Amino acid sequence: MLTVLLILIPLITGLITFGLKGPGAKVMSLLSSLATLVIAVIAWLQFQTAPEALRFTESWIPQLGSQFNVGLDGMGMMLCLLTAISFPLIFITVFRREYDRPGAFYGLMLLSQAGLIGVFTAYDALLFYAFWELALIPVYFLCSMWGGERAVPVTFKFFVYTFTGSLLMLVGIIYIYFQTPDHSFSWTAFTTLHLSSGEQSWLFWLFFVAFAIKMPVFPFHTWQPDTYEQSPTPVTMVLSGIMVKMGLFGVVRWLLPVLPQGAYMWQEAAIVLSVIGIIYASCIAIMQSDLKRLIAYSSIAHIGLMSAAIFANNEQSLQGVQVQMFNHGINIIGLWMLVEVIQDRLKIKDMNGLGGIATHAPKLAVMLVIVSLANIALPLTNGFIGEFLMFSGLFQYNPWFAAVAALAIILAAVYMLNMLQKVIFGESNTLTASTVDLKGGEMLAIALIAAVIFVLGVYPKPLLELVHGTTALVNATAWVK
Repeated sequence: MLTVLLILIPLITGLITFGLKGPGAKVMSLLSSLATLVIAVIAWLQFQTAPEALRFTESWIPQLGSQFNVGLDGMGMMLCLLTAISFPLIFITVFRREYDRPGAFYGLMLLSQAGLIGVFTAYDALLFYAFWELALIPVYFLCSMWGGERAVPVTFKFFVYTFTGSLLMLVGIIYIYFQTPDHSFSWTAFTTLHLSSGEQSWLFWLFFVAFAIKMPVFPFHTWQPDTYEQSPTPVTMVLSGIMVKMGLFGVVRWLLPVLPQGAYMWQEAAIVLSVIGIIYASCIAIMQSDLKRLIAYSSIAHIGLMSAAIFANNEQSLQGVQVQMFNHGINIIGLWMLVEVIQDRLKIKDMNGLGGIATHAPKLAVMLVIVSLANIALPLTNGFIGEFLMFSGLFQYNPWFAAVAALAIILAAVYMLNMLQKVIFGESNTLTASTVDLKGGEMLAIALIAAVIFVLGVYPKPLLELVHGTTALVNATAWVK
């Protein structure tokens, strides 16, 4: 029942929030997200002793053989924790901001949270698809209604990409459904079905393209930088910190176990696309002067590495991917929080117009250094262990792929350190001389992010143990040996 509560709390409170005005909407959203976090922590504690108690199955659409079947494995539990941690931090960071129609804004944010948790817990393909859409549709309205000057055309492009991917996935789901002996959408029925290698070959691309658009992976990434730039920063935090993990999660939970021969046949093609995306996005990031676009391309590079590691077909890389899904979410949300603070204070995103912030806002400068170093996976930060495992696994699969992908480490150091130099060091100007340091909720949220960075950097064992079961299951059953 705890798993159902994780979905119902943001879903019901999100609907209620639509009817609230003024401060009531933001208070409701914060309280709802804190309640979801409490339930997620309780579920995590129960997962240690009785994970089967977190499974819930109820008849949903019996005429179609679909059930409301939700549960948590280690990967799902980790991503639910990430979602539950992220939303209250986001709401605390922007608590002082004022948005038009706050009831609708915060209501849509909570509905998106419900959809995300539903995606990470669904063990029924039709239910998974329903939650997939529930997570995406609120974001479409959030971007188009509260975004920047180019929000409408940018959001339309985002919608076309994601809707096309969703339709491809739906076609694949329906085809597999009709091949099951009992016409069932259950994860068990899908994974025990023996499809021919020819069927798996073309079905692979239906699912992979849908998930690759969401991650995104080259060449399906072009919607992302513009969407991140034009979206309100809280929405960008959700998109880059949590929602991109839907694609990675979909590959591990659905694509690999359901289509093992297809994955084996096309794994090298998937890795090549991912590695191209790593280098391409890293090079483009170096050329950026806009803070939001720099972080957007940085995210594409990091996700590309995770995508390549998934298809490396070994336990080490898959474990690294799952750990990094959590750590990347924490780090990228921390970066967006600090960008939001800078943009709110100075009304500027261009790094060339900044400089010398450390003199006037030392707390902001220190936190930006910490999160930036975590983003380039400095040892003793949370980003290190995941990247080490992914590169190690990719090296086992093909040393040349690993060597090319490893260039991203150098390139990431270049663009992140260049960003720090331009933003916080050097001489201040008339604009940055008026910078107000972190305060109140902003400082609390960023300090919690920094604490997670160092704790998991020094002691990553809890995450590694949490995802061990999922790693072993996928490695044993999802690949053609």
